Amino acid sequence: MSNKRDIHVVPHKEGWATRREGSSRALGIHRTQTDAIDSGRSQARKDRVELVTHRKDGRIRDSDSYGNDPHPPKDRKH
Repeated sequence: MSNKRDIHVVPHKEGWATRREGSSRALGIHRTQTDAIDSGRSQARKDRVELVTHRKDGRIRDSDSYGNDPHPPKDRKH
């Protein structure tokens, strides 16, 4: 079992929340998804983990790795 604790951007009753994987508590609550992504990205870079962004319905929309990935993706979105 990995002790990697990815950061998730998830819908919240007050907007959007950033949450560490495996935790029920939010790291932060934000009015917009963009604000939540910015906050989550900063935390993911600091912790060198993955940022997973969810849609309003809870499905995964996107993910970005900020860790030490031995096989980085070849996408050009960033």
